[in-house]
Amino acid sequence: MEQNNYQGALQQPAGSGFNAKSTAKDVIKGVDLTGKIAIVTGGNTGIGLETTRTLAAAGATVIVPARDMDKAGKNLQGISNVEIEHMDLISPASIDAFANKFLASGTPLDLLINNAGIMWVPLRRDNRGIESQLATNYLAQFQLTAKLWPALKNANGARVVNVSSHGHHFASFNFNDPNFLHREYETLQGYGQSKTAVNLFSMELDNRGRKHNIRAYAVHPGSIGGTELGREAPLELFQKMGFVDANGNMLPEVAASLKTIPQGAATTVWCATSPLLNNIGGVYCEDADIATLCTDIASQKGVDPYSLDEYSAKELWSLTEDMLGLKFNV
Repeated sequence: MEQNNYQGALQQPAGSGFNAKSTAKDVIKGVDLTGKIAIVTGGNTGIGLETTRTLAAAGATVIVPARDMDKAGKNLQGISNVEIEHMDLISPASIDAFANKFLASGTPLDLLINNAGIMWVPLRRDNRGIESQLATNYLAQFQLTAKLWPALKNANGARVVNVSSHGHHFASFNFNDPNFLHREYETLQGYGQSKTAVNLFSMELDNRGRKHNIRAYAVHPGSIGGTELGREAPLELFQKMGFVDANGNMLPEVAASLKTIPQGAATTVWCATSPLLNNIGGVYCEDADIATLCTDIASQKGVDPYSLDEYSAKELWSLTEDMLGLKFNV
């Protein structure tokens, strides 16, 4: 019987041969995706764009759902095998419309890359009253995956890759007050719990989905320069995190530790395509390999055990169904 990753039982490196310097082009080498269909949310900017470019170059047809169709069209111009569709992750109706259109095509879905997300934003709520980082980074992933589940099953060997973050170490999931209705909002706490939720969801999804030959993974891309992700974060937050000096200049040691965008997309692409993962799932990966367990955020490596807890994963699944008003019948 295949083992699950509850309590991090499978969090041991697979010996991929790759590392933090490896790029998406490195890890896709020798992989042929001809005839495969992929969906990449946020696939027109940052590491999502690099993921789209890499999968398409390997032969996959890549569908990029985007809120800003004009921006997506400009950013994806010249890349073959790419289709753009409209979807706004903060809108449940928009997610449903995109998924329903895809399902109506009857096309199997081989790869679902839940890449899009937001980070360190001021307190905002969607029209359901849900805090925006939780809504965008996690609830949208859950809803889109649930709605596309028939197409994933039809692929007979699909993979779901959910982009998480080392930021999950900032906070466990607060089951008592996930939407900051009774506690002061702190953006790092909001971001952290949304990424902890991604880890828990990925593990539970894999455990439930593997009977359908669907595997799921959570990915930490690394700290990456040149993306739009932190554009709303105030200078004071970067100073608090120790990233910049009093004048707002990035510290040399921080700059030296940043990954390039091609390096940042490597772990996503590895999880989506590596044959080393054919018989393992539900794991949290970084630097194009399975990460180790870690309880010390200062180490900047590894996954916190609280984000791989069996009880929390099952409780979160039920809570999420209630929050979204849908049943994800795997």
